[in-house]
Formats: sequence, structure tokens, C-alpha cells
Amino acid sequence: MEKRNMDGFGKLSEKVVMEPYNYTCSTNGKGIRSLLMAAFNYWLKVPESTLDVISSVIQMLHNASLIIDDIEDGSYLRRGKPAAHCVFGTASSINSANYVYFLALEKLSVLRRPESVKIFTEQMLELHRGQGMDIYWRSSFKCPSESEYEAMVLCKTGGLFGLGVRLMQLFSKNQTDYKPLLDTIGLFFQIRDDYANLVDLSYHKKKMFAEDLTEGKFSYPIVRAINDFPDDSQVMNILSQHTTNSSLKLHCVQHMLELGALEKTVLKLAKLEERCNQLIVEFGNNPLLSEVMHKLSDLHRTSDGHLRFITPNDLNYPSEYNEIPITNGHVNLPS
Repeated sequence: MEKRNMDGFGKLSEKVVMEPYNYTCSTNGKGIRSLLMAAFNYWLKVPESTLDVISSVIQMLHNASLIIDDIEDGSYLRRGKPAAHCVFGTASSINSANYVYFLALEKLSVLRRPESVKIFTEQMLELHRGQGMDIYWRSSFKCPSESEYEAMVLCKTGGLFGLGVRLMQLFSKNQTDYKPLLDTIGLFFQIRDDYANLVDLSYHKKKMFAEDLTEGKFSYPIVRAINDFPDDSQVMNILSQHTTNSSLKLHCVQHMLELGALEKTVLKLAKLEERCNQLIVEFGNNPLLSEVMHKLSDLHRTSDGHLRFITPNDLNYPSEYNEIPITNGHVNLPS
């Protein structure tokens, strides 16, 4: 974060306001967005100093949005640590995240391109529209169709991907429309995250086991299970309870496996992965982007490239990660 000219009070207030954000940044994330920016620069050839500014803006927006997401989703863990609002309180955390949104906008002035503000505004509006629909479905308990779910993801997850590339193209001679590829990557990334939330042990160590079930979130596997089997009410009923009971959530995941929703999710990921790789070739090949896609395929593919389908034996999780006990708003992490 760049230094700002302030008097004594200003410096103190900056420190206080930034604490929840800096705390969130102190835990390392996957860094996928930075990798994607670097990969697209293989095509766009933006000066490194410019790319650094744009990557910083995207990272600021991403980390700030995580603070808001955790509050809106009722999440208690982020990257294996208590979420910012559990440590600093909801009000301070919201204020910190909103403050960083404006810091990111201010940082764009370094680029000296008026169009950057328009692009920033358009993509942030898209992001909030997508988040709004996600919240609406959850709070009104209405399961979206698969196409509605995908439209939401393209706004919410694809928004930051699109923002980075659009800003980069302000400084590039390459004006190719990469939106089809960006949309496909955005869908792949979100559906992969949805799948990991239910079946990936390493994910559960950083969050809560099957946290999407506790949140009542209509993730991709859940949308498929509910829409493909409208006469089966088990998933919908469990989702409505916002349960933290690990046994009940495990039963729900096992039931989705029996319904074929998890298998369909793997097949969807494979289809999106294939489409991404096809588009990369059509746009002129990109070894950096191909490497990113290869890294992200580890969840639904074996080391020799075959599709990896979850079996009932894969759903036996260590008990210490099945539930994260919470007392008076404080998260008690497993030792």
C-alpha cells in the first residue's frame, strides 16, 4: 500500500481503518488473479510498471470484497483464520472494505487514463449485481436455474477478471475481444470453488466443512441436485436449516453424490476446461494461461489426466475439520 500524506490524526485513523483489511491480506490466498493478469500479459504486452498498478488494484478489490462476502455469507473462517469481522467487528470491517474500494479507485489515477474510471465503475456495478442475486436467492429461498446461476457468476466472479483485462487493454495495441475466454474462466473458477467447498479436504482446513450448506447457498452442485430432481426435497430441506451439524451436512453431500450432482459437476468442469483450452489455441496459444488452467484441474483430474469422480469412500473426513465450534461469536480453531 502506498504512503499517504497525512497529519498525526490522519495517520492514526488510516491505521485504524485499514486494520481489518491488512489482517485479511496477512493470510496468503491462491493468487490466481495475479497469475491470470500475468498470463494475459503474454498477449497484451503491457509495461511491467502498468501491470503492477493494475494487479494491485485487482488484489485490493478482491481482498476487500472477501471481507464483505464473509459478513454477507455469515462465514467465520477465511484462509484458516477467523474472518475479519469476527476479530474487528462487523461495522469496522465493512468500513475498512469500503475504504479500500475507494483507495483502489484512487490508485487508478496513477494510470492517467480517464477511461479507467468508467471501466472500474462498470465492472464494480456488475460485481454487486451478481452478489445481489446470490443474496436474493439465498434469503428468499429460491433456487435459480442453471442459466440464472451462470449469469450471476459472470457478473460476480467474472467481474474482476474482466476489469483487469479491460484496464490492461487501455495500454495495449492488442484489442482482441477476450470476453468469451474470460467468461469461461470465470465459470470454471467459481464452479471449481463450489465443488471444492463440498469435497476438498484442504479447502475444509481453511474454511468450514461444506460451508455452503451452512450458508444456505445455491452453489452449482446444489443447483443441479435440486433442479434435476424436483421431487427430492432432502437437499432443499437441509439447505433451509443453515445447519452446522457435520453429520447432517455429510449426509447431504453423500445424497448429492447418489443423485449424480457431483458427477455432473465434474463433467461440467471438464467441459469448461476443454472450452478454455480450445479458446486459448484459437487466440494464438498462451503457455502461461495453459499452465494456470493445468494447475486448476487438479481437483477434477488425476495426475495422469483422467477425470476424478468422488466415491463414497472419499467422503470420510477427519472429525476435527467437520465442525468449527463457535462460542459467543469467537471461532475455536482445531489444534
